[in-house]
Amino acid sequence: MGSRGTLTLVSSVVLVAGCTATTSGGSAAPAATTATTASAATGCGSRVETGPLPDWADAGFSGDARVPHVFGAKGDIVAVLFAHPLRQVRDDGSNNKILWVARAATTSPDPVAPATLVITARLDGTDTQVIREVPGGPGPSIIDLPRAGCWRLDLSWSGHTDTMDLTYAR
Repeated sequence: MGSRGTLTLVSSVVLVAGCTATTSGGSAAPAATTATTASAATGCGSRVETGPLPDWADAGFSGDARVPHVFGAKGDIVAVLFAHPLRQVRDDGSNNKILWVARAATTSPDPVAPATLVITARLDGTDTQVIREVPGGPGPSIIDLPRAGCWRLDLSWSGHTDTMDLTYAR
């Protein structure tokens, strides 16, 4: 039981560090700090997992692949983050690559619904909204957003919907 208590403490420290990084990323200006504080109060910022992907999302990965990923609120989609943290500006030449993997549907998708993954992103605490599309539905993408902060994503594809929050650093 002693090691279990230690593991819980370490997990708590990691979670606090994640929250601290989000807060410090938005503290460059007082307005950004206010938006970040509001984000924490509304629960913005889905947890970035680093354990193995679920069986339904690990096709193409070998062994016990551990990559940063975020689950949709319903658990119907996962965003595999090849760039972590995601950034508003990437000066190192890399990009904000996200692999979207949808859970296999137990019911037939709506035959008239477009296969395109439509992402409606709203910057928490602001009126800023942008739309991004991934042609062909969930799959590989580069998703750049115009400002740093916590973004609430409404995702729709082939008659399915889910939501998640992603944080973009400066």
